[in-house]
Amino acid sequence: ETDAVFHFAAESHVDRSILSAADFVRTNVLGTQVVLDVARHRGVKRFIHISTDEVYGSLALDDPTRFTETTPLNPTSPYAASKASSDHLVLAAHRTHGLDVVVTRCSNNYGPYQFPEKFIPLFVTNALEGAPLPLYGDGRNVRDWIHVEDHVRGVFLAWRLGQSGAVYNFGGDCERANKDIAMRIVELLKVDTALIRRVADRPAHDLRYATDASRAKEELGW
Repeated sequence: ETDAVFHFAAESHVDRSILSAADFVRTNVLGTQVVLDVARHRGVKRFIHISTDEVYGSLALDDPTRFTETTPLNPTSPYAASKASSDHLVLAAHRTHGLDVVVTRCSNNYGPYQFPEKFIPLFVTNALEGAPLPLYGDGRNVRDWIHVEDHVRGVFLAWRLGQSGAVYNFGGDCERANKDIAMRIVELLKVDTALIRRVADRPAHDLRYATDASRAKEELGW
């Protein structure tokens, strides 16, 4: 008699997925199938699967387009590939077994209690300790940032108002280069810019994410 399952659980750190993909496949792919099976057998009324815009791959810096829900999936990292796989499993459960599902794909989150391996909390905590801020490559890689509370509001609306079998993008309309985020953190914490250290770029580092959330705005009132 469960109204809904919100499936946020995931291994989500790209760097660790590059070092070893096995945990990501185990948690994100096999783990998702386990949760789907249990939800179906227990008669869960709606299954909300939280995914990521990284499943779409990368855009050029000068590309005027943004990711929509119909953008073909083209993941470049083991993490993104595992999330794309889980998306397919969730949508297959809807088509094959009639499970009521909604998939959400969100851009980069920030906010309270984020795990410190992530970009913004890592740079904040390192800066407070006077430790180096490791910036990949030339720092031009662009991400679309959204506050976690805005994301959660979207997930809630997807549960209440989303179409069964649909995908909804959420984004903050806030594209920023990594180097600009790093400089802003340095400025706000009043630490030396010399703490920013350029390091070797991540393999297959996606250049830009840009998320079109117009469907969520129109259909969910987000």
